[in-house]
Amino acid sequence: MSEILFLGGGAWGTTLAKLAKVNGHTVKLWSRSQELSLVEAVLDVDMIVSCLPMSAVASVAMKLARLDLPEQTILLSTTKGLDPETAKPPSDCWMQLLGQHPLVILSGPNLACEIQQGLPTATVVASANRQAAQRVQTCFSSERFRVYTATDWRGVELGGVLKNVIAIAAGISDGLGLGANARSALMTRGLAEMIQVGCHWGAQSETFFGLSGMGDLLATCHSNLSRNYQIGFALASGKTLQQALETLKGTAEGVYTAPILMHYAQDVGLDVPITEQVCAVLEGTSPPIQAFAALMNRRLRGESLS
Repeated sequence: MSEILFLGGGAWGTTLAKLAKVNGHTVKLWSRSQELSLVEAVLDVDMIVSCLPMSAVASVAMKLARLDLPEQTILLSTTKGLDPETAKPPSDCWMQLLGQHPLVILSGPNLACEIQQGLPTATVVASANRQAAQRVQTCFSSERFRVYTATDWRGVELGGVLKNVIAIAAGISDGLGLGANARSALMTRGLAEMIQVGCHWGAQSETFFGLSGMGDLLATCHSNLSRNYQIGFALASGKTLQQALETLKGTAEGVYTAPILMHYAQDVGLDVPITEQVCAVLEGTSPPIQAFAALMNRRLRGESLS
């Protein structure tokens, strides 16, 4: 049995902690609002699970790097965002500051509310260290939470990061009442956008057809439990971004990922039209229906998944 520390007291952190506890592992929860210090929290732990919002990853990672953690302590990252300073995913921060530790990435169609209700799903844990991935797999697997392993940790991580932007687009489409055809088209072309960006960052294209890519994309683009979908739907319903955020429970990482991704793509010459139009709606420079029209009137071309 392992002793596991969960960083972040939100819905996802508490959900994963419950899964581990049911499997007999000792669980500790830490958040920045608690009195328990990080120094006390890390004592005797075998695994540290980051369920932090992207905005908190760098500061917490720096604090952990100053502590004398055993090198065999596994780091499990579940954060789905991009760093505003570097435009890099959270794994880059963990590897830069704590690269001596085995790093594992977890992502998949994992809406926390459904898992809390005991509804079944699957996820994937990926790492360059196969033993670390298998250790995480056994910690969380159950008859209602099936865990697969993979080695393309970059692709698994980026699948979870990039789908958030497409989920906002899907929410906008549904909020405008454009129908299943439009949503399906957005998701398919959104997947192509994800693959292009992912391969640019060294991911394998086939990873995006798995649980962390297509699986997570389907879940978040079809469910009003998705915070990113909720934001898109609210914007299409006439709310401002500030109004949409005020009624949201938790963080919609896609709101922050989209502009970072757009600027990075422009700098390196990546074509991300859906991301660009999502940004236009988020910034208030384009009404939702106009943003969708801009996508429909792009230059005609052949279909490609990259």
